[in-house]
Amino acid sequence: MELRRPRLADKEAVLEMMEEFEQTQSAHDGGFWDVENFVYEEWLESNQNHEMGINLPEGWVPDIQLVAFAKDGKAVGFLNLRLRLNDYLLEEGGHIGYSIRPSERGKGYAKESLRQGLQIAKEKNIHRALVTCSTENPASRAVILANGGELEDVRNGTERYG
Repeated sequence: MELRRPRLADKEAVLEMMEEFEQTQSAHDGGFWDVENFVYEEWLESNQNHEMGINLPEGWVPDIQLVAFAKDGKAVGFLNLRLRLNDYLLEEGGHIGYSIRPSERGKGYAKESLRQGLQIAKEKNIHRALVTCSTENPASRAVILANGGELEDVRNGTERYG
């Protein structure tokens, strides 16, 4: 599995994954898009701008949008690495948000995505990344713990791991 920035050549694979998230009405933490007005090429440009801190929506911080790809090239998940934290992210979102497309869950992609995401965070001088999950999400908790997460505390139904 490879976790990397999406490219123009990935359009079909990424759109197929987005469609699955939408059809199943599944949360796509770590992947952000406007369903009604989505244009892939504009999304790629927006991702580049957000990474540089340009044209950030209100309340957002610079981030790196990544997509997980299986060995066969199928897009299997999203991971968003926030390059700094604001008050909201300190409480709930953390440095990393991620999600795996519904048809690919339970195959180890989340664990590997988070492992690679934490490595990228270290390369960006984030040596103690905050990763959070809902108290109602045992699968995400297991992924975080498998990657060495240590529970710091629980706030308003959100488990915070460092």
